Amino acid sequence: MAGSVFRARVAAAGLGSPVEVDSAGTDGRHEGEGADPRAQTVLRANGYDAGHTARRFAPSWFARLDLVIALDAGHYTRLRRLAPAQRDADKVRRLRSYDPAAGDDLDVPDPYYGDIDGFDEVLEMVEAASTVLLEAVRTDLEGQAA
Repeated sequence: MAGSVFRARVAAAGLGSPVEVDSAGTDGRHEGEGADPRAQTVLRANGYDAGHTARRFAPSWFARLDLVIALDAGHYTRLRRLAPAQRDADKVRRLRSYDPAAGDDLDVPDPYYGDIDGFDEVLEMVEAASTVLLEAVRTDLEGQAA
């Protein structure tokens, strides 16, 4: 869901060329599968693309990435452990750290074991954090251009 939301934000801001948005998990449990049908329903109902095929994050990707976003503490820890070097581990950030309203609760909960309402709640969290994340990315790009 986070990838779909942020990809839409980047496109709407006209940043599609210098910014690449991708999504991957920290384990291979659902590799090759599409998004959960409830996630697809919520995304489509809110005007987002719901196309997605799960895959596992590869440590070699750090070399081409400027920023790696984790949705919860477990993913954050696993991604930092996968990093080949400290400079790569420093690229990992928590999505909700970009949401001032999140306070100390930086985890985006996994709605998989609940009902569709959990997916609606996750979408709200992702949208709120994506707004500030987009501004951070835009500021970084402007700094690179200067």
